[in-house]
Formats: sequence, structure tokens, C-alpha cells
Amino acid sequence: MTCYIMDTDHLSLYERAHPKVCARVTRTRQHSSDMLFTTVVSLEEQYAGRIAQIRKATTPQALVGAYDKLKEIFVLFSDLDILEYDFKADEYFREFRKAGIRIGTLDLRIAAITLAHGGILLSRNMKDFEKVPGLTIQDWSV
Repeated sequence: MTCYIMDTDHLSLYERAHPKVCARVTRTRQHSSDMLFTTVVSLEEQYAGRIAQIRKATTPQALVGAYDKLKEIFVLFSDLDILEYDFKADEYFREFRKAGIRIGTLDLRIAAITLAHGGILLSRNMKDFEKVPGLTIQDWSV
């Protein structure tokens, strides 16, 4: 069984119906031995972005649109299995910080969750995630 874990950028591509990402998601879901997940950290990032849009809205059109986007996130995540940030992931996170790995906190938490579950991270952010030892990364958008 292969455990694929979408980071926030791949979730956004999937949400916007990126043809290559959607095709790979469909193929993965058809293989009974493969599993597709995202993380609670990506959930946090997506919701925070949508809430920020709601708070910035200055017109009725912008507010209605922002709430529509928030609802779309609920629909997207209702169709996905979400991996938790648990003590094993936190242990990886703290080890990486002690080792001096300097990438964004949320990205490092996503990497830690991926390693804690023995998964393959799906992301276009190779520049940062390649700094994390032992992390396997794939970009389904290419």
C-alpha cells in the first residue's frame, strides 16, 4: 500500500481541477492498495485563507464570494481523509528544528506528518521540502 499525502498546493490544484493532478487522484483512488490523504495542517491553511478573505471583503459581492469559497473548502475536505498532527509527528518536527532545518513551520509540520505515516508527499514545493531528510516528494502537476 502506498500512502500519498497532498500538501496545500496540491489540494489547491485539485480544487481548481488541474487536469494532471485530477487524473492522478482518480487513478490513485481506483487502485485499492493506494491511499490518498491530506493533513490537518493543510486544513488549517485552507480555512485560514478563506477566513482572511471573509474579513477583507468590503463589498457584498466580495463577501458572498468569500463565503462561497469557504463552503467549497468544506466540500473538498469532506471527500478526503485527513491525517492528524500527533505526538509522533511532533517528535519529528522538534527533531528537525533542533537539526536546524529552516523551512516554514506549517510546511515542516506537513513533512513531519508525512514521515510519521510513512507517506509520499505530493507538492510542487521541492525547494523547501527537499531540505527534510527522509522525505519522499512527488509533483503530480508535471
